Amino acid sequence: MKIPFRGAPAAPVDPALVAPMSTAAKPELTGGRRIGVLVQHGFTGSPASMRPWAEDLAARGYAVEMPLLPGHGTRWQDMNRVTWADWVATVEGAFDKLAAENDAVVAVGLSMGAALSLRLAADRGDQLAGIVIVNAAVDTLRKDAVLLPVLKRFVPAFPGIRNDIKKPGMDEVAYPVMPLKAAYEMSVGWAQLRRDLPRITIPVLSFRSAEDHVADISTSRALHAGLSSKDFEERVLEDSYHVATLDNDAPRIFAESAEFIERVTREQQG
Repeated sequence: MKIPFRGAPAAPVDPALVAPMSTAAKPELTGGRRIGVLVQHGFTGSPASMRPWAEDLAARGYAVEMPLLPGHGTRWQDMNRVTWADWVATVEGAFDKLAAENDAVVAVGLSMGAALSLRLAADRGDQLAGIVIVNAAVDTLRKDAVLLPVLKRFVPAFPGIRNDIKKPGMDEVAYPVMPLKAAYEMSVGWAQLRRDLPRITIPVLSFRSAEDHVADISTSRALHAGLSSKDFEERVLEDSYHVATLDNDAPRIFAESAEFIERVTREQQG
């Protein structure tokens, strides 16, 4: 088990680095249709980890909504005051905006953002064309995870893993610790999501790093066992760690996800 964190509060992050992003569709670039993409960052992270991908999607003509999850982008202590339901509500709010303004919507996410995309697919799949997930996390092999219900009552945070990125010089702008009440909330959300994976029938494209120091193989196993999607493909990234959206395989993720989005939104149109 890791040593409990009892250090001083971390300094607030620069708001500009973690700002949400919202852009309108450019149908002249997408065959005359308005296509929206919901972009979601991960646990303790920020939109900084997804901004290059979001900007690439916007340049291709897609409307983009990239919210900042509650408790993120400020001080890590704020995460211990929010719930899984708060994160789900934020994602649904961004989705509702895209759905109201566009002809089709796809959700993409990293790590817990991928879990939230899967949650959206389970709940609102009839309104989604598909989802793209990168190093999704819906389960863990960590033995100390079973202690979260107790530890969260006495320990505010554990040392975290941030910037698990192979490419030098990249920064996902994440908290340095893992807030335990928030981690417990995430684990409860994961458990419900795993039970609901069979409800997901829409197309799913999953990218998984061969070497990931944050998310382990348990999620891949859960997805293969649980998803009902007939259009489900897992692609392995050989040159990136967990935050692959900022890593060496990012250009591949951007290009292949754009191909997926173009295909599934066209197929949804029929």
